[in-house]
Amino acid sequence: MSKPEKQSNKLLGVGLVVLAAALIAAGVFGRRTQAEQLKASAVDSVPTVSVQMPGKLASAPLELPARVEPWSRAPIYSRTSGYLKNWRVDIGGAVKAGQVLAEVETPDLDQQLLQAKAELATARSNLALAQSTATRWQGLLEADAVSRQEADEKAGDLAARQSNANALQANVERVQALQRYRTLVAPFDGVVTARNTDVGALISVGGEAGRELFVVSDIRRLRVYVNVPQRQVASIAVGSTAQLVVPERPGKTYTATVQSLAQAINTASGTMLVQLTVNNDGAELLPGGYASVRFDTPATAGALSITPSALIVNRRGTQVAVVDTANRVQLKPVTVARDLGNVIELASGVAGTDRVIGNPPDGIASGDTVRIAGERKGAM
Repeated sequence: MSKPEKQSNKLLGVGLVVLAAALIAAGVFGRRTQAEQLKASAVDSVPTVSVQMPGKLASAPLELPARVEPWSRAPIYSRTSGYLKNWRVDIGGAVKAGQVLAEVETPDLDQQLLQAKAELATARSNLALAQSTATRWQGLLEADAVSRQEADEKAGDLAARQSNANALQANVERVQALQRYRTLVAPFDGVVTARNTDVGALISVGGEAGRELFVVSDIRRLRVYVNVPQRQVASIAVGSTAQLVVPERPGKTYTATVQSLAQAINTASGTMLVQLTVNNDGAELLPGGYASVRFDTPATAGALSITPSALIVNRRGTQVAVVDTANRVQLKPVTVARDLGNVIELASGVAGTDRVIGNPPDGIASGDTVRIAGERKGAM
């Protein structure tokens, strides 16, 4: 082999060695980079969570929807048929007890009264004749001019005509009583909250349900009805007070007093009806409207509170995720006493020293490892 060929082979060998060293170095670096990526991925797979300590509620305000009704409400119907002659008070008008609301024309009833009076007059004439006849026959009986049977017949005729006259007199008085209902009056002091008729309208006796001619409501004091859940019934007592708010008066509260309790649980809703009263001297509250009632009730003994985001609701029920000292998750079933809006009152399931995950990630399960980002006290 010539000298140039030896040099060429030597250079080729050196190149192969260098190439092999480069490949080995690249492989080692690639494996190291991949290991570091796997390590970083493993670290990133551990979720970071924030925890909260369950707090105790010094008092537990209970806010419930309610409806407002007038103290007294009287739908006014007609007791006579006819046509509306006039009405004197429109909706929103204040009325006094006995004040005339409207008048009804009753031509048929007027004719019935004339007929009843004529029949009564005839009956009284027949009664007078029967009276004189019975008296005369009684005298003839004493003179033995007629038999006792004939005298008794005349006395019986007198009694029958007396009864007929009494019946016709009662009929006249009945029609006269109906005539007095031609004038519709307010039964008590209040406000006309509905008028469903007008001049010339045909008026039928009684009318259909919900088609009253007028509605008079006493709104100086109002009744407030609220359905209290069974769990909170024991904290509501007659004479206790509550705060009432209505949408049309934002920022203003009214004091209502518990007047009575239904003393029975509605099986359909699991609530008890509670009646409160509130003064409405300024006529600011409107009957028939929606309201919100707030009771300041004591907290349930031993109850703790957490934020609503801490709850996990699935097919296993309601749970919370608690982190132990080894930063492992344990799911605990809990019982919700009340949803107070910004906090949830729990009746059981957690202790005051538990670290509860404030916003548990999806799919979290018992035994999972987590990292704690920080701790904060539960809402009080």
